Amino acid sequence: MSELHIVGLAGNITAPSKTRALVGQALDLAGAGLHSRTTLFDIADFGEDLGRARRADDLSPKARQNLDTLLNADALIVATPIYKGSYPGLFKHLIDLIDPSALLRKPVLIAATGGGEKHALAVEHQLRPLFAFFEARVLSTAVHVSDRDFSEGRLVSDPALNRLARAIDEFTTIFPGAARIRAAAE
Repeated sequence: MSELHIVGLAGNITAPSKTRALVGQALDLAGAGLHSRTTLFDIADFGEDLGRARRADDLSPKARQNLDTLLNADALIVATPIYKGSYPGLFKHLIDLIDPSALLRKPVLIAATGGGEKHALAVEHQLRPLFAFFEARVLSTAVHVSDRDFSEGRLVSDPALNRLARAIDEFTTIFPGAARIRAAAE
């Protein structure tokens, strides 16, 4: 099998962010478990004109190229911060620019960051239906992490890291030919 391309999208409008850290660590895990190359985008990578765009073709050439990279990926890791029970409007606006058939059967790991557990169900009630609309292959394991799961900008909570690893491992069932051979324990 040829090398996979896994693209991460951090739906935060600020940088640095816990959301970007989460997506970055997820991409690192995916790269360790699969023969893949990875790309990470923030909302800012889709340009200052994103908010004014009515169609994908309204984006700047660089932003359109970034969107095409995202759409042509073999799999996606998408995470967003949760504010007041939902994802940010600019994140949703980017998703609104995507053709409804563009994500058909594409594997997507969904994840979110939030200030606390109060936002945990937003992954299931906001992100899962959003990507189900596109008929994407949303992984069964979703990830929600809160502020207390981070230290110095890195995800450090063992339960959160274990859940993220389980979610990433689902990619190996979808792309078994890309799975790296794991060394036997000594």
